[in-house]
Amino acid sequence: MAATSKSSTDEFIKGLWKENPVFVQVLGMCPVLAVSNTAMNALAMGLATAFVLIMSNIAVSSLRNFIPKQVRIATYILIIATFVTVVDYVIQAVSLDLYKALGAFISLIVVNCLILGRAEAFASKNTVARSVMDGLGMGIGFAFALFCLGAVREILGSGSLFGAQLFHDAFQDWVVMILPSGGFFTLAAWLLLFNWLEQRKERKAKSDEATTLALGKEAV
Repeated sequence: MAATSKSSTDEFIKGLWKENPVFVQVLGMCPVLAVSNTAMNALAMGLATAFVLIMSNIAVSSLRNFIPKQVRIATYILIIATFVTVVDYVIQAVSLDLYKALGAFISLIVVNCLILGRAEAFASKNTVARSVMDGLGMGIGFAFALFCLGAVREILGSGSLFGAQLFHDAFQDWVVMILPSGGFFTLAAWLLLFNWLEQRKERKAKSDEATTLALGKEAV
């Protein structure tokens, strides 16, 4: 039981950092760059994608022994499309303005390579419990990455966060940040920061290992 619990926890954590869908695997770039011009749009798209990912993982894992291999991809897409339709109607009912802002990108969640990839590579080969943890980790990691991009772009592009003004009227908006080109610049900056942190972590681990070996030799 303990081993299973630890394994499920690892599946959750990996999506948050070590195998983050955006900052490490660089997946789902279409919505990442297109709808991350504001924090609200980015967070809404991230949560919508996370919901579809979790639910499709559950469905695929539950049906993995009943889906013929010859039609598995088509079946996965049908399952994903079902949950995307639910999300589409919910967003439309909750906030029409948000629905219009996200536009066709809600429907494009159906062909998001992250969701289809997790269904094929993980959910179809693992238990429901592990698939849920995988979906949670990857989904939250994706939503977190989108929010990071959206927050930076909105703050620099319009001087606000979730529509609330943060700076004095004298603040000069960086209009380029809310344009598509701003999405590329912001993504590049986050990738640079993420990779720098990972390399720093690896160097520290190697340094600690070398220190431990040196102390061990001295003790001998």
